[in-house]
Amino acid sequence: MAASSFDLAGMKPALQFRLHQQLTLTPQLQQAIRLLQLSQLELEAELRQITESNPLLEFAEESDDAEPVDADDAESEYPSAESSSAAAGSSDSDGDDSTEWADGGGVAESPIDFSSSSVGSNGSSTGSRGDEDFEPQNAAPETLQQHLLWQLNMASFNPRQYAIATVLIDALNADGYLTEGLEAVLAVLPADLKASIGEVDAVRRQLQGFDPAGVASLDLRDCLRVQLQQFDPDTPQRELALRMVDTELELLARNDVARLARRLRASEDEVTAAAVLIRSLDPRPGAALDATPVEYVAPDVYALKDASRWRVSLNPDCQPRLGLNQHYCGMIARARGEDASWMRGQLQEARWLIKSLESRAETLLKVAEAIVRRQSAFLDYGPEAMHPLVLREVAEEVGMHESTISRVTTRKYIHTPRGTFELKYFFSSGVSTEDGGSASATAIQAMLRKLIDAEDARKPLSDQAIAEELKRKGIQVARRTVAKYREGLRIPSSSERQRAS
Repeated sequence: MAASSFDLAGMKPALQFRLHQQLTLTPQLQQAIRLLQLSQLELEAELRQITESNPLLEFAEESDDAEPVDADDAESEYPSAESSSAAAGSSDSDGDDSTEWADGGGVAESPIDFSSSSVGSNGSSTGSRGDEDFEPQNAAPETLQQHLLWQLNMASFNPRQYAIATVLIDALNADGYLTEGLEAVLAVLPADLKASIGEVDAVRRQLQGFDPAGVASLDLRDCLRVQLQQFDPDTPQRELALRMVDTELELLARNDVARLARRLRASEDEVTAAAVLIRSLDPRPGAALDATPVEYVAPDVYALKDASRWRVSLNPDCQPRLGLNQHYCGMIARARGEDASWMRGQLQEARWLIKSLESRAETLLKVAEAIVRRQSAFLDYGPEAMHPLVLREVAEEVGMHESTISRVTTRKYIHTPRGTFELKYFFSSGVSTEDGGSASATAIQAMLRKLIDAEDARKPLSDQAIAEELKRKGIQVARRTVAKYREGLRIPSSSERQRAS
């Protein structure tokens, strides 16, 4: 590009030419990138929001009698944003409300007949379907705070105690613990209340007797003690269990029965019985009322073996199906002025969206196929056959950028005969082998678990012994790496496994 400047010596204007490259993200490209990184649930929510603002777009439900047609042919029937109104005059204008549908995989289907619908003009059903056809809606789950406040309203607390209790309840974490401490609660109480630490602690102790028992505790020892105190005094080993919680909780965690027996001056049978009583308690009393909804995963793609070859296909139930409403498209031909310009713009945006969905589905399928080709040994033989794989390898194979591969594999799931996995599961770093190759971290973890599952419970394998066993299998791995993988799998150390046995 040319730019004017001044020659400082002669004070004369001059022209300078500079060449530079700049990447500009068009609205279409920005939309395609955004759709690519969304999970299936997020994508559906996004599309529903878009269709609410664009009258030319509609969602379609599955239709058994729909016949596939070419998506490009379906699009060519409608004028583009640059088309003249004369060209748009050939559109259907008889008021037909049928819709031509295109799903995210680039498949369009023939118009769906809504003439048999029993929905009246007021939006209510005019057929014979009763209330039993409506699916019941699940009520919002009760939170820990709501459960405790309900009990608080039923308790005989005076106004001062009630005010302190509400602040305490609000300060509890998801497990039911008061992790911030009493000082933090005292700091947020109204100044005119003039409460003391002792008064706040007295109210807290009353809350500990609420359901679930042990809430509002300051730590694990406090929580277990409260639950034990609610047992009948005649409960066998109750007193020993209380002593164990008060003084020997660390030894209990290591299950060192012999040492516990010596410290508490009790027999090993009595210590074992007390330990069983303690393990029947709930260390996280508030977790039972966790209101976090369960997220269900629907696979985006399937991998199935056909003869000797693995084939990948998109899950048709997870591909959003959008359509262009013929009635509104026909109105473009009759619209004038700003209305015509606005409707043509909406039509162009609808086309971009459908094309973006097609691109998303094609990219997802292409990346999934590349991953399955690389990890076919895993599908055939299990985790021990997993190969090392990084984003760059798949990016080079499919001709895309690594960032695109990262977006495609995040929160996208594949169903295989071995289970349903996030696509990111198939990527892992490699560890060198004696023959100059490499083994994936996932494969080594599977071997580690297999070795521990097969060990003698009385003589469990140490991390060093596992490293040497892997070395005999040709995998060079250090003891600290074995320890890291073992901890990642949440497998106790050899000494803890021996005590637990």
